[in-house]
Amino acid sequence: MENDATKKTAPVASVGADAGQSFTLSNDIITEEMPKFNRFGRDLETISMTELYDTAYPPKGVLVENLLFAGVYLFVGAPKIGKSFFMAQLAYHVATGTDLWSFPVHQGEVLYLALEDDFARIQKRLYRMFGTEDTEHLHFATQSMSLAGGLCQQLEDFLRDYTETRLVIVDTLQKVREATGDKYNYANDYDIVAKLKAFADKHNLCLLVVHHTRKMEAEDSFEMISGTNGLLGAADGAFIMQKKKRTDKSATLSVVGRDQQDQELVLEFDHEHCLWRLVKTETELWKTPPDPLLDAVAQVVTPLCPVWSGRPSELLEQLPGVTLLPHQLSRHLNANTDRLFNDYGITYENKRSHAGREISLTLDAHTP
Repeated sequence: MENDATKKTAPVASVGADAGQSFTLSNDIITEEMPKFNRFGRDLETISMTELYDTAYPPKGVLVENLLFAGVYLFVGAPKIGKSFFMAQLAYHVATGTDLWSFPVHQGEVLYLALEDDFARIQKRLYRMFGTEDTEHLHFATQSMSLAGGLCQQLEDFLRDYTETRLVIVDTLQKVREATGDKYNYANDYDIVAKLKAFADKHNLCLLVVHHTRKMEAEDSFEMISGTNGLLGAADGAFIMQKKKRTDKSATLSVVGRDQQDQELVLEFDHEHCLWRLVKTETELWKTPPDPLLDAVAQVVTPLCPVWSGRPSELLEQLPGVTLLPHQLSRHLNANTDRLFNDYGITYENKRSHAGREISLTLDAHTP
């Protein structure tokens, strides 16, 4: 008989999977007396393709459309190149919800760990940049624990008070990394960013980590990140800011990420206001083609009727002209939870109960 202790459930925050994928260990290989292992041990946790398709995963947060998403990003540049001015500019735009150049911004609370500054310097910098226009949604700290000393717990405490936090800036990585003799090996670098990524993923926010380039030139800009490839390997993306000469007003900002297109932006520094201006984009972004099905689904909820729930077959009745089967509709929506949320302001859930599968659509109260 199959032992329940040998079953494992896929570690997903599923709102649509019916049950975990299970299997039985062969007694020809592992005897009854052998110890059980947790999810980091002998038993693999698996999920079938069918379960994967029938699961609706929470949408990934977007801070700056086509530029910055939830996850861990490195922001890398030479010392004194203007990184902190860019961080302050980005933080202000997210905190106020105002567009950054031509990029739409999603507003949220911002925590800026300016660990190489003091409050007086931050005050002077912000006043030069934004004058008397302030915001209560942008918060600063000039001291924090290291990752080994309790930084994640400090951030947890902050999030309890500011639940709408979307962006945390760590300026710089060197101030929070563990000081060990072999701190520049691949495994250690990877582990440092992996810890930050686990926190960012848990809270669906962006952790933007400021770091320095190394002195040696490289043909690939991203190979100039100080340390090993473990930093970039564990991160969701990176920004590299470079100048041809330190005295130049212009800089190139190269962007790479797992869930976005590679980009190259040309910026110019406005010394009077200490702001970075966008001169041009060297790469043209590929635009996702329209999805008539999502357009039709978006019409089901309105500001007057912002919530709809029912079975997939009942949703199909609201979509004249759509010829999909109920399970095909569910799977299309499961794969597009990000688009429904970010493009239409609709939170989508797909749950199974004893009565069958039920879909819910909720229109964000801030959606026009």
